[in-house]
Amino acid sequence: MTHTMTTPAADRTLLGIALMLAFCITAPLIDVASKLATATIPVGQITLARFLVQGALMVPVCLLLGHGLRRPPGVARALIWRAVFLILSTYTFVGAVRFMPVADALAIAFVEPFVILLIARFWLNEPVGPRRLAAVAVGFAGALLVIQPSFARFGLVALLPLGTAVTFALYMLVTRSLSQRMDPVPMQFHTSVIAAAICLPVLLVTDRLAIPTMTIVPPQGTAWLWLAGVGGASAVAHLFMSYALKFAPSQVLAPIHYSEIVTAVALGWMVFGDLPNALSVTGIVIIIGSGLYVVYRERLADRKLRAQAE
Repeated sequence: MTHTMTTPAADRTLLGIALMLAFCITAPLIDVASKLATATIPVGQITLARFLVQGALMVPVCLLLGHGLRRPPGVARALIWRAVFLILSTYTFVGAVRFMPVADALAIAFVEPFVILLIARFWLNEPVGPRRLAAVAVGFAGALLVIQPSFARFGLVALLPLGTAVTFALYMLVTRSLSQRMDPVPMQFHTSVIAAAICLPVLLVTDRLAIPTMTIVPPQGTAWLWLAGVGGASAVAHLFMSYALKFAPSQVLAPIHYSEIVTAVALGWMVFGDLPNALSVTGIVIIIGSGLYVVYRERLADRKLRAQAE
């Protein structure tokens, strides 16, 4: 009788995959809580609440894991940029789901990997082949199919997830650089603190100017629960993702990330009764297919570079 034994590396990869699946289940809870909160709370205040709650929850996590609360030297500027991009991506996405179905907004925001490729090609001058660029074009075409019915119903709001995709892509690029110098747990804590420190004075000023999405409204009843849910789900989900990337290569995890759309569709239907129409479903399938093809080409390019290095 034979027994199949896994290697430590294989065990770490399986753990990473499990953690990524946990992220894909919990991350849409951020969007659901945000959409529920928008019924009575302005978008800017929800954005601030995310970082206040997330930062508070990360304090005991940092201390229990022995990281402390001090910021490492030489990372302040990168942390500020990371916080700014995360504020913008949060604000644009919450502004979108205030009106749009969660799954539609998330599907449009999933063009973020294509944005990263374009930045790599035209800004960072990294080699990106014509096949991946073609996949990017197809992915954006899929996004237009999702945007079209939403644009007809909600107008320019349907373009907000594209803002999420761009700002989150920049956030990911900064995160990749910072991850070489900083553990993901204190990185998340310090980003939350900086983001809250930026949001609070901005919100105080815009409240006096009576900007509708940036006013301060005292939460009532279940609104407290939804605001706590936004920050709590953010803290848990991003810890799952941070540790998934620690245990498994990003190339392995990238295809799994698309299962987040399945969770978003299920939650959108259960909580709000929203289901994507046929055109949106077609666009979602195109975005996922193009994204998976980009991942496949990235793997081939990575193998080629490794073979040349050897």
